[in-house]
Amino acid sequence: MSPADGAARAIDPGAGIVSGARSLHAAADDAAPEPNGIAVTPGPLNLLTDVAGIRVGHADDSRLASGATAIVFEQPTVVSIDIGGGGPGTRESDLLDPARTVDRIDAITLSGGSAFGLDAASGVQAYLRSIGRGYAVGTARIPLVPAAILFDLLNSGDKDWGRYPPYRELGFAAAETATTRFALGSVGAGFGATTVNFKGGIGSASAVIEGGFTVAALAAVNAAGTVVVGDGPWFWAAPFEQNGEFGGRGFPAQVPPAALLPRTKGAPRANTTLVVVATDAALTKAQARHLAVMAQDGLARAIHPVHTPLDGDVVFAAATGVRPLANPVFDLMAIGSATAQAVSRAIARGVFEATALPFPQAVPSYRTRFPSPP
Repeated sequence: MSPADGAARAIDPGAGIVSGARSLHAAADDAAPEPNGIAVTPGPLNLLTDVAGIRVGHADDSRLASGATAIVFEQPTVVSIDIGGGGPGTRESDLLDPARTVDRIDAITLSGGSAFGLDAASGVQAYLRSIGRGYAVGTARIPLVPAAILFDLLNSGDKDWGRYPPYRELGFAAAETATTRFALGSVGAGFGATTVNFKGGIGSASAVIEGGFTVAALAAVNAAGTVVVGDGPWFWAAPFEQNGEFGGRGFPAQVPPAALLPRTKGAPRANTTLVVVATDAALTKAQARHLAVMAQDGLARAIHPVHTPLDGDVVFAAATGVRPLANPVFDLMAIGSATAQAVSRAIARGVFEATALPFPQAVPSYRTRFPSPP
């Protein structure tokens, strides 16, 4: 081969450069493992607690029309966070940044009550301290309990609580009663939650990845927008539904054009969807942060519109560390994809399972309007 031939090959777009690029991609494809698939069957409870080592408790007050939910980890657990909404309310969320020193926490608290509801985390913290849990600093133990709140102050419940709001005691009661089996719908942090056209509430869902990882989600659905297409009966999350878990009505053959227009409660009725996702995978805090980012896609597939200036949408991502990753890139991709789907399913279940508040002009429940599948 002459030097001229070599030069010609180097600049020929149909020869060396293109074929060389193909060879590099082919080599990468040959080296990469097949990504894990996503199981079509939920975990045994189809709840967040299908991830072993997690318990959930609710406490609520029907007169107040609000409540709190505690997610308690049996062992200190890696957790990070992603905030997608324009109006979040959180406590100790900075602690969950991957750059921060402490990499494991004891519990997460979700609550109604807007900023008043952040007191619920103090109740969860008090319970954990009473049983000897917490980050050790010398002889002191400090339970670490990040929290997030949703706005339910205008749902007609009695919010005239006097000097101090009741959320600290609600948080304590929620943590004290946390277990692996918990109720869905109008309970805990979702007791007073609403969407633009149907009652909101607590939903949960789980799945198992073929590689053996379990993923799950819990959502407190109080969105500014809607979880159904138009006025229903179809859920935006319908493509991800498993075993008729939110009615089995499927998806419309064609989405009505009006359903694509943004429709919200409006500024006077602030909102927020709070989500906790979990996996039994062994993730670093940075990987948990990426899982939280991927899980936000589940909100986008289940709520329209979402992440608005009126919402305080937050996703916490927890990793209990039981199963190591065989391949950090591909395993995390599969876990994140499955988790996003679980989030969508949990959001739909939160509305499907909710019951209306007993007040005049209360937002109706989904199953009052659509009592049985077709």
